Amino acid sequence: MSYILAIDQGTTSTRAIIFDSQMAPVTYSQKELTQYFPYNGWVEHHPEEIWSTTIETCQKAIKKAGIKTRNLVAIGITNQRETTLIWDKRTG
Repeated sequence: MSYILAIDQGTTSTRAIIFDSQMAPVTYSQKELTQYFPYNGWVEHHPEEIWSTTIETCQKAIKKAGIKTRNLVAIGITNQRETTLIWDKRTG
């Protein structure tokens, strides 16, 4: 059977949802993110936390669904609007 993995990178959490071939949700995993407020009206997240929660929620959802990654035929990603991440490619 074929499945779709949806990754929702939101302002307060990361979610991974597995859908079956009929687009019915099979299972999901969710992990909250730490929010930092450096200025009024601003919110920031640590990029490594975004990455680690994405990996963690995807792995948990796949495990909960009882499927193999080879059964995934597509991955969809959503995120917050106006998101920017800057890094030094020499140091990561």
